Amino acid sequence: MCALLFLVSVLSGLAQEVKLDRANKKYEELAYIDASKIYLDLEDSGYRSEELFRKLGNIYYFNAKYAEAARWYKELFALNEKLEPIYYLRYSQSLKALGNKELSIRWFDTYIKKNGIGNGTLENAIDYLEIIEENSGRYTMEPVNINSTGVDFGAAFHGKNLVFSSTQDLKKSTRLSPWDGLPFLDLFKASIGRDGSLETPIKLKGDVNTKYHESSAVFTADGTTMYFTRNNVTPNKKSRRQEVQHLKIYRATMKNGKWTDVEDLPINGEGYSNAHPILSPKEDRMYFASNRPGSLGLTDIYSVDIHPDGSLGRPKNLGKKINTTGRESFPFLSIDNELYFSSDGHYGLGGYDVFYTKIREDGSFGNLLNVGKPVNSSFDDVAFVIQGNKGYISSNRSEGMGHDDIYSFTETEKIKDVLQSKLFGIVSDRETNEPLNDATIIISNEDDIVVAELKTDKKGYYETEVDMGISYVIRVEKERYEPEDTYSQKSQQDREHNFALTKNVIDVKRGHDIAKTFNVVIYFDLDKSNIRPDAALELEKIVSVMKLHPSIKINVRSHTDSRANDHYNMALSERRAKSTVDYLVTRGISATRLTSLGYGESQLVNHCSNGVRCSKAQHQLNRRSEFIVEF
Repeated sequence: MCALLFLVSVLSGLAQEVKLDRANKKYEELAYIDASKIYLDLEDSGYRSEELFRKLGNIYYFNAKYAEAARWYKELFALNEKLEPIYYLRYSQSLKALGNKELSIRWFDTYIKKNGIGNGTLENAIDYLEIIEENSGRYTMEPVNINSTGVDFGAAFHGKNLVFSSTQDLKKSTRLSPWDGLPFLDLFKASIGRDGSLETPIKLKGDVNTKYHESSAVFTADGTTMYFTRNNVTPNKKSRRQEVQHLKIYRATMKNGKWTDVEDLPINGEGYSNAHPILSPKEDRMYFASNRPGSLGLTDIYSVDIHPDGSLGRPKNLGKKINTTGRESFPFLSIDNELYFSSDGHYGLGGYDVFYTKIREDGSFGNLLNVGKPVNSSFDDVAFVIQGNKGYISSNRSEGMGHDDIYSFTETEKIKDVLQSKLFGIVSDRETNEPLNDATIIISNEDDIVVAELKTDKKGYYETEVDMGISYVIRVEKERYEPEDTYSQKSQQDREHNFALTKNVIDVKRGHDIAKTFNVVIYFDLDKSNIRPDAALELEKIVSVMKLHPSIKINVRSHTDSRANDHYNMALSERRAKSTVDYLVTRGISATRLTSLGYGESQLVNHCSNGVRCSKAQHQLNRRSEFIVEF
């Protein structure tokens, strides 16, 4: 009996392995509908594994069935919480689409920690939600009048027409895609009326539409060339039937009102997909989505140069600022070189969200911004396009007519770069408080790389924008002034840094007393002429000036107050002037550049002459030394 039970157990295990192998094969062929049926059958029989729950979760996640995805990801994490970071993200996105905000935030924060994507400004889901809110409310939206109960998405401008992908051809409705179980897509066009409404759609004429998927078209400005996405159909050697595999980008030409000369582009290949092309404003570059080898995530955004003869260069991945371990897809480039794309790897409101970045002149990217609600929702929002302030977005949000619908929108306000700090301030002269124009502001990051250099205006003012999530060192330089720098802490919306610079040189003129400029005060003990320590410190200022100006000569003039007789005061002042010169010589100043004179009490600066009662402070004003410039 035990042997029989053991045999039944072995046979049951073998049967499960056969089923699992068959399901995995369907999964790898992207036949998700067939694969899910087998996986569910296995789960019903009591089979449980990380692989089973991971792939069931993925199947439903990729088809935007977030309730089912959340169910299987929950089972997955119940078995093991030490998974690849992408599964924390997908579970978070699925929960978010279901409205479970609190749990979604917890799993996304875990994803940030696991993946190390905090940028210093946005460290958790609450930060991201607050930033998204700042750019929300900038659009008015409504569904277009040509949506069907099937799939309608991917609008593109073609002259006065709107071209989009749709399953509304009923003749093909009996043939279903193994990916999602829905009919195959064709390309349609609808004329745009003056009021923005769309006329009855018709299929594009020519050789573009086939019995499989066509979608995501883009057109050259003259309207004669179209790039679009189509299934890569390959034969099944065993069944001798064609099987739908991956996606490719094709190019077609308009001739006599029909799209012909359909060309398979050389960037395509077997074993991976290219899809959703868009052209740069100059039409010398194409952006597209792909899961080709070297991709960072499930799908990445790439660019490829289009040469004047129509040939293509080598595709380049846009890098980690754009692409994540998740899915980036549906790029769009505005006439102002603004890149929009959909992603579920960057933090958003649902599955796919639309993101924005400005492509700078040097090809680098500005800050990545979520375009906010209502364009983005808790569902998948893709295929964003815009001309002027009018555009279209596709979404599977619950209020739609079909599986996916097209919505028109008007942008009422431009996007704000809420991840930028305004860095500004005033540079002035420390002594006079006057603003300093044409001072150089040098901004470096913490790796000591200069990121910006600018000048102050006539009012001494400077202003620029920097990344909020980065700390900087700001240095100010101005000819004839000592440079200064300061540390600018990250995570501040406004960073005000004012500078008061100290002159390191003076405008030396014949007869100028540099003691007044540097407030040099020399004290001597009663009836003494030696240089006291405090006087030596004061004289270092004179030493610095003379070393900075090696051509000038100085006449040291010493004075006394009126107390004691005139002859005595004259001799005392001469001794003190000579003692000062001698000290300067010991500090490296040539004696040929120095002369001295004692004036005694002959040049009083106030009324405290012989016989006049004055305070100690008043008498002190007369006991002074002057350092007069002589060339």
